[in-house]
Order: sequence, then structure tokens, then C-alpha cells
Amino acid sequence: MSPDEIAHWNSELRDKSPLEITRWAIARAGGRAIASTNFRPYEAVILHLVTRVQPDIPVLWVDHGYNRPATYCHAEQLRKLLGLDIRAYLPRVTAAHRDAVDGPIPDTDDEEGLKKFSALMKLEPFQRGMRELAPAIWVTALRKVQNPNRAGLDIVSADANFGSLKVSPAFHLSDADMDAYLSEHGLPNEWDYFDPAKADEKRECGLHAAWGGEAVRD
Repeated sequence: MSPDEIAHWNSELRDKSPLEITRWAIARAGGRAIASTNFRPYEAVILHLVTRVQPDIPVLWVDHGYNRPATYCHAEQLRKLLGLDIRAYLPRVTAAHRDAVDGPIPDTDDEEGLKKFSALMKLEPFQRGMRELAPAIWVTALRKVQNPNRAGLDIVSADANFGSLKVSPAFHLSDADMDAYLSEHGLPNEWDYFDPAKADEKRECGLHAAWGGEAVRD
């Protein structure tokens, strides 16, 4: 899809509902749509949307081994509730192995350390999953309110890191919109989530940033 086509579809989809956008995305995929998740807060919204349209859609999840117990329990709860076809990809080293060799998770002052951590524990297994699943359409839970980098994206975007067309049906929704969706559909949320590859919510782990593509090519 060319930049002009992407701009056209973003204009066309701007006033569509998240469900309509999800239907549009999956219809264009020719049977090769996937969703991704990390089971962070509000992920139940996008997982509910995609399974309403395609119940057996593959759901790519990188289980880096650092999730808190509540997140693992939330993942299992949603798997059962929505009948998720979770395709879990794990790093080539365990969390315990990495910690023993490299020490604790880098903190927010160690940008290079965080990028190295992300490349090893998150980006490499994600890239492996994308190669094996080979999606034409990648449905994500990205929203423009999440951080400054994502505010510069849109509903439809070309993904240079993993070679797929990225569609984010909830891109323009606020937290209040997401809360309302969860309430309407009786879906659970999970607030104990922590992403060690980000360290805080204002930075990127690399999946949706240009430096992530360089990291997985190294």
C-alpha cells in the first residue's frame, strides 16, 4: 500500500467505529491477519474486537518472562473468556539466565542498556513470530494517547520493522472510551502490568520505533 493509499484509508476510517475498522482490516488480509498483545491495561478491548470478527485469529504474544503474576493470570483469563489462539514466543534465553549474566533490568537512565534488553528479550522473539506467522495485516492496540511517538502514527501505517501493514482500530480512543467498552462487554482489565523493555510509559520498547528495526537486523 502506497503512502497515498494509506493517507486515503486513514481519512476514510477516521470516523468509523473500532469494530468497523477491525472488519475492514481482517477483510483485506486474505486470511493472513494476526493480532499482537502484551496483556497490558485495555488489551482486552482489541482482543475482543478481533475475535468478534475472526474467532480463530492468531494472537502473537512475546512472553519475555518478566511479567508479574497478575498479568499471567489476566492472560489466562482472557484466553479462556475469548477463546484466544495465543501464539507465544519466548526469548532464546530465560529471564533467570539473562539476569545472572547481565544483571538487573536496566533503569530509565540506561537507554542503551534498555535497548539491548529489548532486542534480546522482546524484539528477537517478536521478529521470529512475525516471520513464522507472515501476516499481511497486523492488528495492534496502539493509541495516540499512549506516548508522543505513537501520537505521530495513525489508524493505518506501514510497518518498516516487520514488513506488515499495521492497523490500530482503537487508535483515536481515550481511556474513558476504553473503560466504557470494557464495561459494555463485561471485560476484565489488569493494572499491575509492567514492561521491563520500556521502564516507563513515555518511551518505546522498539516494536513501533525505527530503532527497533535496526536492533533486530544487527
